[in-house]
Amino acid sequence: MIYLHDGHIRTLGIDWNRLTGIVETAVRERERGTCVSPAKTYLRYGDLRNRIIAMPAYVGGTFDMAGIKWVAGFPGNILRGLPRASNVIVLNDARTGIPVAFIRSALLNGLRAAAVSGLMLRAYLEARQPEEVSLGIVGWGPIGRLHLDMCAQLLGNRLKRVTLFDLRPIDLQTIPSDLRCIACIADDWRAVYGASDVFATCTASAERYIDEAPPPGALLLNVSLRDYEPGSIFGKAQPIVDDWSEVCRENTDIERLHAACGLGEAAALTLADVVCRDALRDIPAGMPIFFNPMGLGVFDIAIAGDYAKLAAERGIGIPLEEE
Repeated sequence: MIYLHDGHIRTLGIDWNRLTGIVETAVRERERGTCVSPAKTYLRYGDLRNRIIAMPAYVGGTFDMAGIKWVAGFPGNILRGLPRASNVIVLNDARTGIPVAFIRSALLNGLRAAAVSGLMLRAYLEARQPEEVSLGIVGWGPIGRLHLDMCAQLLGNRLKRVTLFDLRPIDLQTIPSDLRCIACIADDWRAVYGASDVFATCTASAERYIDEAPPPGALLLNVSLRDYEPGSIFGKAQPIVDDWSEVCRENTDIERLHAACGLGEAAALTLADVVCRDALRDIPAGMPIFFNPMGLGVFDIAIAGDYAKLAAERGIGIPLEEE
């Protein structure tokens, strides 16, 4: 059994094309029925804003890996100078059930989130074929920064402008040096929203604040899931989810749309529809796309399993021995 942490993951490298490819393969395996992913379990106590989530999963096909993700989200940690999210993944040999890797890596949690967004971005680019893209990100924490890194790699020369906003001041030095010439920091979220072809919410907002209709044809990556007032989006964008039963709960924007506006499962497309059935090509070019990824354990286990395999091949990680 090996132990891996953020430093090991960085040493192994971050390749967004590889990571989005892993997520795509996991989507296809799940559609084929070779994956098992029970509903997440939420543990809450004391301050009910906090939660620790258990996400067991098995990913079949070439992955053939089982495991569990145990991820904590404590929004108040930001004020304490601590990470909002803490993440542990245990991987088990699928044939014997024996644990083979223990990974403590908040970075891995962010990589999964951005890789899932990257898969949707890639499909959006293939369907819409934009010559250039303006990117907007609200929330400049670790998830927002990874989304900029991912978008910059996948968009390449098509990325013409980056607009950022956070309630806290953004240090220009935290923006990659090669992107500073096209980056600007906005005074509020509205300036980001209205100027973006691709718009990502990566916040820990306690209140919904987006109360305007989205720009025509925009891709809305609703990573933080709780930023949109129902009236701002209902009937004005095509909702897409990774899994309806997972995302239509826990006070998400999709659950609010379901309760307040009657949005039903049949009206939402899935990530499998996009990947396996090319669903974006049937959406009119002027219709915004509203992507709501709750995060599925199969994606975390697939990505963690890939890193564990690379670590074993390169001799990276700390061996853990049984007594």
